[in-house]
Amino acid sequence: MKLPFIQILFDDPVLLLGLVAFFLLLIALPFAFWAAGGNKCSQVATTLVALSNFTLTSLLILRWWQSGHFPISNLYESLCFLTWACTLTQLLLERSLPSPFVSAAVTPLGLLCIAFASFALPDRLQEASPLVPALRSSWLVMHVSVVMCSYSALLVGSLLSIIVLFKDRSQDFQIRSSSMGIGGFRNTKSEIVSSNSINELSLSSVNFSRLEQLDSLSYRSITVGFLLLTIGLISGAVWANEAWGSWWSWDPKETWALICWLVYAAYLHTRLSKGWQGRKSAIVSSAGLIVIIICYIGVNLLGVGLHSYGWFFNT
Repeated sequence: MKLPFIQILFDDPVLLLGLVAFFLLLIALPFAFWAAGGNKCSQVATTLVALSNFTLTSLLILRWWQSGHFPISNLYESLCFLTWACTLTQLLLERSLPSPFVSAAVTPLGLLCIAFASFALPDRLQEASPLVPALRSSWLVMHVSVVMCSYSALLVGSLLSIIVLFKDRSQDFQIRSSSMGIGGFRNTKSEIVSSNSINELSLSSVNFSRLEQLDSLSYRSITVGFLLLTIGLISGAVWANEAWGSWWSWDPKETWALICWLVYAAYLHTRLSKGWQGRKSAIVSSAGLIVIIICYIGVNLLGVGLHSYGWFFNT
């Protein structure tokens, strides 16, 4: 006789795919942490994360086919999509800079999201549900997918900033390039090459430390996330006007999304205008991490407002 939990998994392959993605990230986690002690990325961890991303892609497509709408109708689908976006961001960043700290920081994030979706949520929030009339719009894919991708980019960038903030605090940290990671300065030295005291200028390439590279990656990830969040807020306002006749209603989710936008706008302002880089700007982005957690998890689970999925309280 099969256990009820096992029977549910076989009845709903979406939940089974979610568990497969969870175990792939769980196996990848120790390899990611082990590699963080060295200088090279773990190919095993990267492969497992890529397999997990493929599994989550299959999960989302299957749920889309089952429900007939974009898979974002409940918190389970939302967390699965966030995990997919986080693993994809991780793979893209590792391709840009094969740093073991990227995997060590982002793999636990994806694991926590899919674990919460698979084991902590009640059954009613895991099952596919029909969309309410206001959500039956072409804006659903545009708005929700962009906002979720912005959350993943901002979360990953903030986690990398936390590593920059606390790792090797005794090490002298100085960025020797612009905020965009281009136009790096070069070391110079002058030598007397003849009796006429003619100076010869020698140039040598700058070798950036791992922390400086992580700071650059964090900045780029947050910049992309900020741009996506801006697009998401604008598209959400247009959609709200079509659905409810109001561009902005100060819904709790809208308010916290605006606070999140302001925090990361301050982060970019301090980097571009004030010249803050390294640990100073990492403090601002670390504060943004807390705001995103409140905006995404806190508001949703409290069941307050039009954007909430409802769990602890029903309104």
